[in-house]
Amino acid sequence: MEVIILAGGLGTRLRSVVSEVPKCMAPVGGKPFLWYLLEQLRFYDVDRVILSVGYLRETVQDWVAEHEGEYPFEFRFAVEGSPLGTGGGIRLAASLAEGSELVVLNGDTFFDADLDALMLTRQRSGCPVALALKPMRDFDRYGTVEPGPDGIVKAFHEKQYCHEGLINGGVYAIDLRSGLLDGLPQKFSFEKEVLEPACGAERLCGLIQDGYFIDIGIPEDYARANASPQLLSRAADFDTLILDRDGVINALRPGDYVKTWGEFEWCPGALEALKRAAARFKGIYVVTNQRGVGKGLMSRDVLDDIHERMRHEIEAAGGRIDGIYVCTAVSDEDPRRKPNRGMFDELLRDHPEVVPGRTVMVGDSASDRLFAANCGIAFYMINSYICCDAGRH
Repeated sequence: MEVIILAGGLGTRLRSVVSEVPKCMAPVGGKPFLWYLLEQLRFYDVDRVILSVGYLRETVQDWVAEHEGEYPFEFRFAVEGSPLGTGGGIRLAASLAEGSELVVLNGDTFFDADLDALMLTRQRSGCPVALALKPMRDFDRYGTVEPGPDGIVKAFHEKQYCHEGLINGGVYAIDLRSGLLDGLPQKFSFEKEVLEPACGAERLCGLIQDGYFIDIGIPEDYARANASPQLLSRAADFDTLILDRDGVINALRPGDYVKTWGEFEWCPGALEALKRAAARFKGIYVVTNQRGVGKGLMSRDVLDDIHERMRHEIEAAGGRIDGIYVCTAVSDEDPRRKPNRGMFDELLRDHPEVVPGRTVMVGDSASDRLFAANCGIAFYMINSYICCDAGRH
């Protein structure tokens, strides 16, 4: 995956509180905002990050030069001699890409959207552009986006107070082979000159993602970012990783369970991500509900065999799992069944070196998020893009 980050804006609305650095370098919780974007990219198989820079670009370039060895991807810089707008910045950065399929992020917006799911949505739709849509309530700062039942975007609506709606989250998957950036002036708006015409031609699709979202483009929201536990927790010095299993390590089976090893299918990129995690975390644990055993659809011995095979393949790929905690109970009242914290308490008894404040969980459901909250640990939401619309069973 190649990712463009638009980091060349002047940031005029933010200058009353941040005046000596570009927006992407505005400090949040003691880290530049760009740090949060790059940390999120660790969860994907990213080969290359292309930063489109202009205003005070040396600040960005110097910081990356100091820290690039900490990341598993290559950095390149597209330098705007003068402001090119979002469209011109994307086209300039795209000229440094080696492939034709790209993900684009805004350097002043953090949106915990599933980038793999967004790319797959674009590919399956045949549209040249897919955008991540964020559900919002009681807002007037953003315009709304209207997708049809097939996911094709039907209309953009101007900014006005809205009780409930979908906004453009500023995260795009684009296919350069479509020629969508061809024939446009040197300086142009991606939103006005690309997205709106694509919408009119029904060549734009959207994917609804309800991950954490914040845009630091105005002082009020910048202050919110600096007080946001969802964002600031990501700057903690994590040394323990907890993973849900279904939908994170292996693909979900809608309405069913993984009852045999033959039904176990790796989530794309999971083995590589676990290899990277092994180099970063002191402890990696799986905490999973497996009600299929309690329902008699599979035996505990079979489940243990699936987990033994899973661990073997993870280790063969260079990763590791240091412990697996399973709740097979059917009842939601069982104290060990997520979102109840019983399995985490068991993990703490087995591993007294684990500190909740230095522990982060990766899950794919509201139940996982609530489990993390009950345990007092940080949480990252991802969505399995094989069965991203399937409910948890």
